[in-house]
Amino acid sequence: MTDLAPPPTRLQLFLAFTRIGLLAFGGAAALARAVIVEERRWLAERDYAEILAVGQVLPGPNVGNTAVMLGRRFHGLTGALAASGGFYAVPLVLLTGLLLLHGSFGDEPAVQSFMRGIAAAAAGMVIGTAIKMGQKLKPPPEAVVVGLLAAAAAFWFRLPLPLIVLALAPAAIWAALRRQQTVAPR
Repeated sequence: MTDLAPPPTRLQLFLAFTRIGLLAFGGAAALARAVIVEERRWLAERDYAEILAVGQVLPGPNVGNTAVMLGRRFHGLTGALAASGGFYAVPLVLLTGLLLLHGSFGDEPAVQSFMRGIAAAAAGMVIGTAIKMGQKLKPPPEAVVVGLLAAAAAFWFRLPLPLIVLALAPAAIWAALRRQQTVAPR
């Protein structure tokens, strides 16, 4: 059993997600996991993975969806508003300023190189977070296979996420139900 901290206040949710939104350039899931699971201990690893998984299949940013669900879990609608408001407040202001600058300087080779570098770093953070969570959660082999199939479908075949989810979700659900019946027969 994980030693969890007491539930956060609305202000703690707002401040934690403000920090995540401010510091997580291109890879908010990695920092969100570190803050929520390791630093603040508001959720166990598995609980965070489940909330993030739901957030990934919903429209919108994964951690933005996670902020809404986590805030709601602890304080209902006001918690959801506090967490998501914190997550979006500073990035909205920064993004507005960067958009204005990009409109003027976006065609510059140095800016284009910078953007390619940021994209590569963000991809590395996503892959690193997936590996770290996988090591801690130790998913069953069939979950790893479904994950690899999803990655292949996105990377090599460039299929859109909704199609990947529609194609692989039934197999993943079937495998999870089968494993559950095998582990705990009725």
